[in-house]
Order: sequence, then C-alpha cells, then structure tokens
Amino acid sequence: MSFLMASSEDPSSSDERPAQDGALPFQLDALGVRGRLVRLGPSLDAVIERHGYPLAVARPLAEAMVLCAALATSLKYDGIFTLQISGDGPIRLLVTDLTTDGALRGYAQFDSWKLAVALGAGPNGIPQGGDAPEGYVPKLFGRGRLAFTVDQGQHTQRYQGVVPLEGATLADCAHTYFRQSEQLPTGIKIEARRTTDNGTHHWRAAALMVQQMPEFDAGRIDVDREQREDDWRKAVILMASATEAEMLDPKLPAMTLLHRLFHAEQPRLFARRPFVARCRCSRERIDRVLRSIRREELDDLRDKSGRVAVKCEFCSTEYTYDDRDLDRIYASAA
Repeated sequence: MSFLMASSEDPSSSDERPAQDGALPFQLDALGVRGRLVRLGPSLDAVIERHGYPLAVARPLAEAMVLCAALATSLKYDGIFTLQISGDGPIRLLVTDLTTDGALRGYAQFDSWKLAVALGAGPNGIPQGGDAPEGYVPKLFGRGRLAFTVDQGQHTQRYQGVVPLEGATLADCAHTYFRQSEQLPTGIKIEARRTTDNGTHHWRAAALMVQQMPEFDAGRIDVDREQREDDWRKAVILMASATEAEMLDPKLPAMTLLHRLFHAEQPRLFARRPFVARCRCSRERIDRVLRSIRREELDDLRDKSGRVAVKCEFCSTEYTYDDRDLDRIYASAA
C-alpha cells in the first residue's frame, strides 16, 4: 500500500474554524507536489489531560497522534489506521489510531522510574526539567520499532509497515520508513507544545507533510528528472520554513498559513477532514474479548470484590463483570 496523497475534490469546504482539529489537503501543481496540514488541539486535551501523563510522555504522544493523522489522511482506505511505537526505553509503548470517519484516540505506557533517570532525577527522585528533550527518541524509547497498520475489516488483508526506530525525532523515523519502503519522496515537519491559560493546560500539535506526485498523476510527463528534483527541493525548503509559532497558532487559519508558505505556487486546497477524540470501546466489544478467553483464565482479572474488571487503555473506562454477567457471556458462545 502506498502513502499516496488522497484528496477530496470539493475545495469549497476547505474553510475552517481555526481551533478545530482536522487536516487540510492541498496541491502545488507547479511543483508536482501534494500535501496536507494537520492540526490538533481539543482532541489532544481530551486524550492527554484525561490520563495525566507527565510532560515528557505527553509531548511524544501528541506528536505521534498528529503524525498518525497526517499519514492516515494520505491513504485511501475504509477502516482503521494505527500507528504504534514500541521500545525498551522509559516509554514502552505509544498507540494511536484514526478511523475513516475521523475518530482519533491514543495512549501511552511508560516506566516512571526509568523516565526519571532518563530525564535526570533530582535529589528527591523528581525529574528535573520534565519535558521531553530535543531529539528524544533514542533517550525515551531506546531500541524499538515504528509500525503502521491499516485494517479494513475481517474480509480484507491487513497492511502493515514496520521500520526500526532510527532518528532523533518521530519525523526522522517516518522519513526512514518512506526511504526504506521505496515510497515517493516525502517530507514531514512536526511540532507540539503545551500552554497554560489561567491554570488550565492546553495542547496544540501540527504536522506539515509534502509528497512528490507520480509523473502521470502530476500531468508533468514532459518535465525532465533534473527539473522534478529541483521542484521537489523547493517544496521541501518552503515546508521547512514554517515556524513552530505559525504551525501551532490557533488564531491562524490553516489556509492562511498554506498561502503564506506557498503563495507563489498558488496552492490548490481541497475539502478539510475534521477529527474528534472518540474511543471505540463498548461493553459489547469487551464481551467478545472475554468470550475468546477461557473462563478459568479470568481469575487474574478479578478485583477485591471478586468481579472481573477490564479497563480500556485509551479512554480509562472500566467495565466490570460479576459471575452472572460471565454466565451470560459464555452462554451466548455455546
């Protein structure tokens, strides 16, 4: 499966309210390049603040979620796109996924003690600084891998791409994937930051992604290879010129930023793809999971009251089952 930019052909719906979560696809016909600007805000607040992650875990998760959204909206699929980062460092696992209808979620697993050591623990074991350092991937994830999965249902073959975690940033790791998988030349810039307003924390993250189009799709068959390379370098330089402040400014509309960056190339905008933080867990889904496990193996999940307790890693919702509930579940499987 190729990460070839997929775009809606309805530019009239590209207007956005700046504070919303979404992706704005665009095309630079003069350079033979497609791209998208993805911004997240309220969805990050809903996920990160619910879990109370430390800053050094929250920022990598925010960056992973906006990278997930950028990659997912670059594909034509009907199902679930999942980005998973695992390693042997203080952050053991980051998982985030996006459905084709725009439901976004994510969670992290980490070792508090290892995290404190990696950040430089103070005299009382309290991490100094607290934020993820620049180029944090080796220090916080250690050796590991980055995996992309596209699941379009039980009757279709699941696609997965896996690469080692090579690079200082998640954008570097994504670039490694595109290079190793012989994808079209792709550039990604990611920014994420937490701000505090009247004692309340708010997250913003953004990803700007450009990708060279195939010659036939770009309608540039008569353009020689050297010119294509020059055009591609120009697109990457313009993308890289976006500042953190511009990318994360909730008052700066995405279309304004794109015109500011690429005005000479007259960017063509497409329909905006909105996102919302929403978990897909439900009691019915948990029922099916428990039904797939032998009943005697559920004893390890029982709480002090004797009920089986299952907690959703994504949204922290806890589902409890007494013996009558379990009788019902296993009777329906007979």
